[in-house]
Amino acid sequence: MERMLATPADADIILKLYELRTETLMRQARAWMTGEFWPATAEDYFAVAGNPADPHNPFLRQVLTYWEMAAALVLHGAVSAELFVDCNAEGFFILAKFAHILEAVRQKQPQFLKKTSELVDKYPAAAARYEYTLKNVEARRKSMASAAPAAGNYFYPQKS
Repeated sequence: MERMLATPADADIILKLYELRTETLMRQARAWMTGEFWPATAEDYFAVAGNPADPHNPFLRQVLTYWEMAAALVLHGAVSAELFVDCNAEGFFILAKFAHILEAVRQKQPQFLKKTSELVDKYPAAAARYEYTLKNVEARRKSMASAAPAAGNYFYPQKS
């Protein structure tokens, strides 16, 4: 990616994206998505995503659509890719968290995390950030699996 100076408009968009992430309900959704929801299988994902009665269904949809929207802004040239990658890690974390079940989910939902994936494919800085994040997520998943009860399901990890 060629280094280019971001514009004041780019900065405004980044700040607006940050502001949206601080909204109370969005913070709750993000906390659940990043900390508690660790689907082991595509079926674990669909148990929440496909069930509007599940209390976490809106959290899942809110976080996924937020990061897909943010990635789309970059892909459509509304905000500097370099600035976006420098200022945002969570979208890459979400993609990494689903990496092990991504293809299985896409069999039923072909557009699942497509914009974030396109961002990673298009921009080397995004790919580097994703690869770094993926290693951390894989290590965390292994750590959680070894600490999980014999059943091995860490869909909703127990709090210590």
